[in-house]
Amino acid sequence: MSAVEERLAAMGYSVPDVVPPVAAYVPALRQGDWVFVSGQLPMRDGAMPATGKVGDGPGQVSPEAAKQLAAFCALNGIAAVKSVIGDLDKVVRIVKVVGFVAADPSFTGVPGVVNGASELLGAVFGDAGVHARSAVGVSVLPLDAPVEVELIVAVRD
Repeated sequence: MSAVEERLAAMGYSVPDVVPPVAAYVPALRQGDWVFVSGQLPMRDGAMPATGKVGDGPGQVSPEAAKQLAAFCALNGIAAVKSVIGDLDKVVRIVKVVGFVAADPSFTGVPGVVNGASELLGAVFGDAGVHARSAVGVSVLPLDAPVEVELIVAVRD
C-alpha cells in the first residue's frame, strides 16, 4: 500500500474502483509526466448518491452534502490516476483542479462546494496536493450529478 493510500485509510477512505466512462472517453490519460483526468462524478459503489441542483431550497442538494460529493469526485479522480500510474506515491503535484457545480441560479457558494475536493487532495497529498483551481457553476451535469471534478496531475516514473 502506498503512503497516499495509507493516508486515505487513516481518513476512513480507500481508493475505489475506476468509474466506467458514461460516454466516448477514458477516465485518465497519461502523456509523459502528466496525467489528465476526465471529469469525475461522485459515483459510490456504482450509484450516484444524490442528484439535482445544489442550493439552499427544498428538494435541492445542500451545500454540505455537495461538498462531500466533491470529495467523492476527487476520490474517483485518484482512482483514475492510479489506473494509469500504478503507484500513487509517483504523484509529484496535483497541478489543477476544475470543479463544476450544478447550481440553483441563486446559489453563490460554488467555491465552498469544490473545497470538498481541494481539502481532500490537500489532506491526502500534503504539499503536493496544493493546486490551482477553477470552480464553475453550471446549469446541468451528466446524469443530473450535482458536482463533477477533473484533475491535471504531474507524476514521475
